[in-house]
Amino acid sequence: MKKGSIKGRIIKNLSNIPGYRTNRHLVILESDDWGSIRMPSRETFNILLREGIDWHSDGGYRFNRNDSLATTEDLASLFEVLSSVVDSTGRPVVLTPVSLTANPDFIKIRNSDFTEYYYEPFTATLQKYKGCEDSFKLWLEGIEKRLFVPQFHGREHLNVTVWMNALKGKHERLRKAFKYGMWGVSTAGDPEIGVELQAAFDFVNNDDLNYQKEVIVTGLRLFKMLFGYPAVYFVPPNGPFSSTLEVTCADEGIKYLSASKIQTEPLGQGRTTKKLHWLGQTDRTGLTYITRNCFFEPGLTEKDWVDSCLNDISVAFRWHKPAVISSHRVNYIGALERRNRDIGLEQLSSLLTQVMIKWPDAEFITSAELGEIINSD
Repeated sequence: MKKGSIKGRIIKNLSNIPGYRTNRHLVILESDDWGSIRMPSRETFNILLREGIDWHSDGGYRFNRNDSLATTEDLASLFEVLSSVVDSTGRPVVLTPVSLTANPDFIKIRNSDFTEYYYEPFTATLQKYKGCEDSFKLWLEGIEKRLFVPQFHGREHLNVTVWMNALKGKHERLRKAFKYGMWGVSTAGDPEIGVELQAAFDFVNNDDLNYQKEVIVTGLRLFKMLFGYPAVYFVPPNGPFSSTLEVTCADEGIKYLSASKIQTEPLGQGRTTKKLHWLGQTDRTGLTYITRNCFFEPGLTEKDWVDSCLNDISVAFRWHKPAVISSHRVNYIGALERRNRDIGLEQLSSLLTQVMIKWPDAEFITSAELGEIINSD
């Protein structure tokens, strides 16, 4: 066995030791990015490629190649897989789609000559995408059947302040993407910007935090309006998140907050600090942290993701931890490339089936239900 793999196994086991424990075999399937635009169409991808945007060096090729709003067909296919596997409680598998509630209103922003930012509910964005016009009905059906129960990922998967400043400054790549209703160009290594656009809660100046508080408040209120219930779980996009925003989250009804076990917290002006988190940890406002310990990205071809995720789950259960699986929306989207969805769903079906074979007493629960169990214990 390679030395690196031994080291990785040791780290994975050690990282599962701290925090909440349970003898129940709880499985939580979390999936990020639902509701957010990424690539509007295959045509847009090709046009921007011809106009000089090198998607291969952009840092998010897989997402820009395959990720888009979920069509009615995408959701129906996903629901078919989820409902085909029943857990030890007699209920089908449930997914927690960590969701954005809004997207930029490109027309209004352009009409303001890039001086003002406007957003629209993601349900309005759906009406502009082929195959998505009736898809929100399936979102609501998924909630009703406890197959697909959204929680909060932010208002937009976008650092609005940074994006608008770049557009005002006539940033070439971002202006090109904007022209086609797209913003998902990676800026992590762009010296003109210095912040990844998709990290919605990263910031440069402390003044940006006031706007981010507004984003949380308006995003959560829009969530309740759209889904009919308040969000209680928040996964900040891409990870960067200032602890000064925790009070706003708690005031607006958030009870559970997601963070990586070693989180990079932005301090502004390019400065950061590291914070350690563990499952069940509480902060000064009473928020409970939920950390992920399993990963499933079948759209990547670097390894056998079913086997890898089963191993992650096995390690979690060995240490009496719930298995909290991270899996992005892109794995289950066929709007731009049907084969991408087919591969993702085929492997998801295999994973879920094998979980129930290996652990017949497994229970699939939502992220919010996990938070309730942790706090009640």
